[in-house]
Amino acid sequence: MMLRITSRASRATRWSVRRAPLLLLGVFAAVAAISIPTPTHRTPVAEACAFVEPPTTYEATEDRKLYMLAMDLAGHDMLFPDDPFFSQRFVEAGTRQNRSEQPVYVPPTLLKSISWLESLSQQGSQGLPFGAIGPALVSFDCGYGVAQVTSGMTSPEGENGQPTNEQALVATHYAYNIGRGAAILIDKWNGAPEHRPIAGIDTESDPHIIENWYFAVWGYNGFTGPGANRSNHPLDPIYGSWPRTPYSCGPSSDGLGHDRSKYPYQELVYGCIAHPPTVQGQQLWKPIDASLPDLNNAYWRTPLDLANFRGSFDKMDIPSPQPSHTDDTPKPPILGRLVALGLPRLSVDRSIVLVNVRPGQSATPAEVRISNTQTGIIPWKVTANKSWVTVSQQAGVAVGNDLTCLESSPCERTAVLRISADPSKVLGSDAAVVKIEGLGYGGGTVEIALFVQVNVAIGVPGTTKN
Repeated sequence: MMLRITSRASRATRWSVRRAPLLLLGVFAAVAAISIPTPTHRTPVAEACAFVEPPTTYEATEDRKLYMLAMDLAGHDMLFPDDPFFSQRFVEAGTRQNRSEQPVYVPPTLLKSISWLESLSQQGSQGLPFGAIGPALVSFDCGYGVAQVTSGMTSPEGENGQPTNEQALVATHYAYNIGRGAAILIDKWNGAPEHRPIAGIDTESDPHIIENWYFAVWGYNGFTGPGANRSNHPLDPIYGSWPRTPYSCGPSSDGLGHDRSKYPYQELVYGCIAHPPTVQGQQLWKPIDASLPDLNNAYWRTPLDLANFRGSFDKMDIPSPQPSHTDDTPKPPILGRLVALGLPRLSVDRSIVLVNVRPGQSATPAEVRISNTQTGIIPWKVTANKSWVTVSQQAGVAVGNDLTCLESSPCERTAVLRISADPSKVLGSDAAVVKIEGLGYGGGTVEIALFVQVNVAIGVPGTTKN
C-alpha cells in the first residue's frame, strides 16, 4: 500500500534534539493481526505511531560517512530514482505563471543540515552506540530516524492495522529514511505556487540555488506563523530585530548563536549549512555561506510582511536571497549506491516451529534466526494469519558482514525473532502461518509453519497431558 504524503505541520512542535529522552504518551492501541508483547528493555512510543515498539535498526559509525553518502545520492536522485515514495518524479521550476517539470535535484548539503538538526544525523535511539544494532530513533510525535520522518508514520497504514512495507523501511533502514525525507522536502517545494510562495522569482526558481529552497525548508518543519505552537515566520516578533546573529551547528565557542528557540527553523538550517558540526575533528560537510532574505530590504521584507501570510500566500514570492549559492557537492559514482544499499539477501534458519501452550496460563516461544547472507542491510517485517500469534517485534534488520560492528557495541547481525501464542486465545491444538518478508532490494518472503501443542494438567501435581 502506498502512503499519501501529508502535511508536516506537526513538526513545529519538535525542537529539542531527537536524542533527548522520548516522552511517554498514553497506552498502545490493540493490534489486530499480530499481538506484540511490550518488551521491558525498550521505551514505548506514542499510541498513534506506526509501530507499537521501535523496530531494530543499524546505526552506522560515528563519522556518518554512510549517511552522508546516502544524502549525496538522494540529492542527485541516485538513491531511489523516480520512486514516488522514496524520491519524486520531478521538481518544478519557473515563475508563478510559468512552471515546468525539471529533473529531480536537492542540494545535498541542505539534506545534511536538516538531518543534523533533526536527529544529529543518527538512525538509532537514544543510548544506542555507533556501529551497533538496536531500537530505531522515534520522537514523541512519531518522527522516525535520520530525517525524523513524521508524514505517513503516525499510525499503521497496512492491512489489519499493521505497518506497511514503506513504514517498515523508513523506520529500519537509514537510506530509505533519508530518501523519504528528501521526497517530503521536494513535495514542500512542489507545493508552490498553488499552496506555497516561490523563492527565486528572479532566477526561474532554480532548484540548484540553495537559497531558493527557503520556503520548502520552512515547510519541512511546519509552514507556521504567529500564534502557532511553534512559529517559523522570520518576522514573528518573538524573534526580535534583524539582523540576527547567525545560528551555528559548530562549537559553542565560535561566537555565533546556539539557542534554537531564538530562530525560525529555516534560519537554523541555513545557519547549519554555513557552520557545520565537527565530528572526530572534521567538519561533516564543506561550509556554504548560504544567504537568508534581508529583512531590512523591501525586496524581501514587503513580501514576507505578516499581512501576506494567509490564503495561497501568492503575495509572498521573493527574489533569491543574495548573494546566492549553489552546492558543488559532486555527483557520486554509480557504485556509491551499491555501497549505501549493498546486495542483501534474506535467510531464516527454519521453516517449522512448535509452541507449547498451557491454555489460559503460559506459552513457550520458539525462536527463528533471521540472517542476511550477503551485504548491506536487509529490513524485514512480520505478519501472521491468526490473531493469537505473538511475536517479539514487528520489524527489524539483519546486517551483512561488510558493515562495521564495533566490539564495544551490541551488534548481533542475525536477528532472533521469538514466535509464540497468546494462551488466553488458544484453546486447543492449532496452526498458523507466520510470514517474514524481506523489504526493499533484499526482497523475498519466507513462510513459517507454526504449530501449537496444548499441554493440559490432569490433576496430579507435576504432570500434564498433551
